[in-house]
Amino acid sequence: MTTAEQTTLSQQQQEEEADNLLSETEDVSQLNSTQVWKLVGQLEGLLDGPSVSQSVGEKAVNIISNLMEGDAQALSASANRLVRLVDDLGLKLVVSGENEILSSSSLVLAVQTVDGSDFSSTTANIFNTDNVQINSGRTRSTAAPLGSVRLPASLTEDLSPEEQVWASRVQFNFYTKSTLFMDTTLNEHTVVSPVLASSLANVSIRNLREDIKFTIRHTPIHKNHSLSCVFWDFTANGGAGGWSNAGCSVISATADDTTCSCNHLTSFAVLLDLSREGMIDRQHAQLLTFITYIGCGVSAIFLSVTILTYLAFEKLLRDIPAKILVQLCTSLLLLNLVFLIDGWLALFTANGLCISAAFFLHYFLLTSFTWAGLEALHMYLSIVRVFTPYLSNYMVKFSIMGWGIPLIVVIVIIAVDKNNYGLVSYGKYTDGTSDDFCWLRNDLAFYIGVVAYFLLIFAFCLVVFVVVLVQLARIKRQNPQNQSPKRGLLSDLRSISGLVVLLGLTWGFALFAWGPLYLPFVYLFSIFNTLQGFFIFVFHCAIKENVQRQWRTYLCCGKLRLAENSDWSRTATHTRKATSFTVISSSAAHLASSSSSVVSEANSSGSVYADSGIFDESNSDVVLNEIHRRNMTRQAHL
Repeated sequence: MTTAEQTTLSQQQQEEEADNLLSETEDVSQLNSTQVWKLVGQLEGLLDGPSVSQSVGEKAVNIISNLMEGDAQALSASANRLVRLVDDLGLKLVVSGENEILSSSSLVLAVQTVDGSDFSSTTANIFNTDNVQINSGRTRSTAAPLGSVRLPASLTEDLSPEEQVWASRVQFNFYTKSTLFMDTTLNEHTVVSPVLASSLANVSIRNLREDIKFTIRHTPIHKNHSLSCVFWDFTANGGAGGWSNAGCSVISATADDTTCSCNHLTSFAVLLDLSREGMIDRQHAQLLTFITYIGCGVSAIFLSVTILTYLAFEKLLRDIPAKILVQLCTSLLLLNLVFLIDGWLALFTANGLCISAAFFLHYFLLTSFTWAGLEALHMYLSIVRVFTPYLSNYMVKFSIMGWGIPLIVVIVIIAVDKNNYGLVSYGKYTDGTSDDFCWLRNDLAFYIGVVAYFLLIFAFCLVVFVVVLVQLARIKRQNPQNQSPKRGLLSDLRSISGLVVLLGLTWGFALFAWGPLYLPFVYLFSIFNTLQGFFIFVFHCAIKENVQRQWRTYLCCGKLRLAENSDWSRTATHTRKATSFTVISSSAAHLASSSSSVVSEANSSGSVYADSGIFDESNSDVVLNEIHRRNMTRQAHL
């Protein structure tokens, strides 16, 4: 069979499927929510191809129109899917000329081809479902339109050249009834107009230079009632959708129609007294975005350097803290990389791509939390319990927990409903704009799969952190004569800062971002957490003596180069041989300083305990070593 014959057969199958669905939806009065859900799924399958012919598109519009005649409760679960289907149909519809208009009794879909690099002001007037005029200099009707919208010429000016290429068409959707836009939180408020939607294909546009103006006719309004211009927010009410007036305002109003102005493209309607509040203004949002992307980029670079350093020099990777550190750095690196491309992937219309991005972003976020918790657990076992050497397959068990537990969480969430992940609008700013992002759409999944998960690990890390500080304070108080005279306040602060960064305690800033403290803590959260990878490099790589020694031995030249048999190396060797066992700390700033286990010199090679031991030749943190010495002495007397 030739390709042309296969294409013809495929088109015939689509036509037949469309006819069957059209027949099944002729009478929808008795359909329940399950039956509607199934029909919508079949329609999604019908329109799943790269393009949709005019004939199939016309039938699809009539199918959706038929479903809109059904019971509102039966439609509620599938409403957002149907609205998105209309948008997808506008993107895939084959347009033979300048425009294509598909109409039915309850729905109109009009698509106009445009040049994104040279966009001209575009106007659409809907007089009725059979009379839609796009870019007409003179209207061919004496009556006022049911709805009209004007897109300014400046619409695409701030788009990149690549985005301007994508902006190849605009589409206008007109719903004569609000059946698909039921908001359960309206209470005494009422939708009093049709719903008019306008979008620029393949591109998400926010913060427009020139507002979009539209006019909608509505049912007569009493003088004691007020009107609001609103848009449909797909992410409201836990992903069920809801109305918001953020960024929209009333320009003029009469008893029968209202003219509105909005600074973003989405679904619009007119409501009675609905108000939603923004969270942050655009100026701060742009600054936070700049901080976030710069921080993530910097962290990604230095996390890569840290990982390569530990993997390149075998001596650095002999102890458990170093192995855990590499796993944490790997997780944070992947988290930063996925985050950096997430907003770009949100621009594409492929739903599966966005779901995948959200899935992996969630997974690597949880693995980062988990490895921070395992850092704390290792510290607890090494310092408090002095138990690490007696656990077999120590790192294998940690790896299973670090990568496996988060995987179970994300698999459960996507198995319950793949649409728990997808495109969301985050950052509802005071000027009404927002940004699209691929992330968790369902509130329940977010609060259980992210917030609760984080709180459990954060609480444990915080407890371990406090226990370590208490032990340090007790030792310094009981043995002031043993403290190095060079060790001062700055050295202690460096150690504490290193622990805070490694345990991810800076993520706790999110817990205080409420009310009047919201803005300052959002800034603190963005700065410290996007730069977490950089801080890890500084405290746990750059200032560690054994890392510096490897760099100088193998990477430097001239006066900076350090010979392998240098005094520095021999001093460390003599220090190790001076006692039967030595507790070694990575550095004053490394969590490994406090989490290193005790290893006998006799067992330093080939021992069953070697996987749990510390082979770090730097012994710079006397206080943390003293914790180990005291604990081991106490263990020996038990």
